[in-house]
Amino acid sequence: MTNIQTAIDPAESDALLQKVREQKALETFNPNDSELLKKMVECMGDSRGMMRLNFAETLGSIGKPATPFLVEALANHPNPVVRRASAKTLTLIGDPAALESLLEAFLHDEDTVVHGSAAAALAQLGEPSVPHLLEVLASPKHSENTKGHAAWALAFIGSKAKDCLYREIASDSVEVRAAVVGAIAKIAREEPEDAAFELLVNALTDTAEIVRVEAASALGIAAYKPAIPNLIELLHHASWESRKAAVLALMKIGTSEDPPELSVVLEPLEAALVGESEAQVRSVIQLAISQIQKQSEADDWE
Repeated sequence: MTNIQTAIDPAESDALLQKVREQKALETFNPNDSELLKKMVECMGDSRGMMRLNFAETLGSIGKPATPFLVEALANHPNPVVRRASAKTLTLIGDPAALESLLEAFLHDEDTVVHGSAAAALAQLGEPSVPHLLEVLASPKHSENTKGHAAWALAFIGSKAKDCLYREIASDSVEVRAAVVGAIAKIAREEPEDAAFELLVNALTDTAEIVRVEAASALGIAAYKPAIPNLIELLHHASWESRKAAVLALMKIGTSEDPPELSVVLEPLEAALVGESEAQVRSVIQLAISQIQKQSEADDWE
C-alpha cells in the first residue's frame, strides 16, 4: 500500500463538521447517507490533530452505520493518517463486523501506528478477538512485536473472556501460555477469584521458564499469601531465573500491606541464601531479606 497523503481543505472540513453536528443536534442526521459518511472519513486526513479527533468522535457517536466506510478506509486508503484514524474510530465503535479487517491491518499494515491501533480495536472487541489473538501467538511466522501486541490485547480483554483464557493455560504453545498467564494475572488483580489464583499457582511448575517467571511475578504483585509454600518450593528450582522470580515474589508478599508472619518468608529465604551459588540470585535474596526486615521493624513502631 503506497503512503500517499492528499491535502484536505480545512475550510471544507470545518463546514462539514459543523453541518453534521447541527444535523445531529436537530435529530435530522441521516446515518444512511453514504456520501456524507465517506466525506467524514476522508476528512480524518485533515492536518489538524484536533479536527481528526472531532471527526473520529463524531463518527464514533454515529456508530455501526459508519463501520463499512471505516473498514474500507482501513483496508485501502493510501494515506496512513486516515488508516490510523479509522482504526482508532473503530475502537470507539466496537463493532464485531470489523474484526476481520482489523485483524488484516494488525498483521499486514506497514504503518506501525495502524498496527498498534488495530490491536487496540481488537482488544476493545473482546471475546470475539480471542481465538485470532491466540492463533497469532501460537504461529512462528509472526514477529515478537506483533505477538507482544497480541499478548497486551489478551490482557486488556481479561475477564471478558476468562473461561476461554482459563482453558488455554494448557496450550501446547509456550507463547500462548505466557500470554494467558499475563491475562489471568490482570483478572486476578481486578476480580480476585480462587480459580484465577489456582491457575497462577499451578503455572509455577510449568515446563517453560517464561511461564514460571510470569506466574511468580503475578502472585508477588497480588501479594497472594496462599502461594508462599509453592514459591518456597520454586526457590530450589534448577533454573536460577525461576529462583530469582520466586525470591522477588516472596519479597513483595513479605513487604505487602498485610504481610504474613515474619518467619514464614524470612526463614526460607535465609536458608536459600546459604545454598545459593548464583551471584545474581544471592544479591536478590539479600535484598529481599533486608527489605522484609525493614518492613517488620516499621510495623513494630505502628
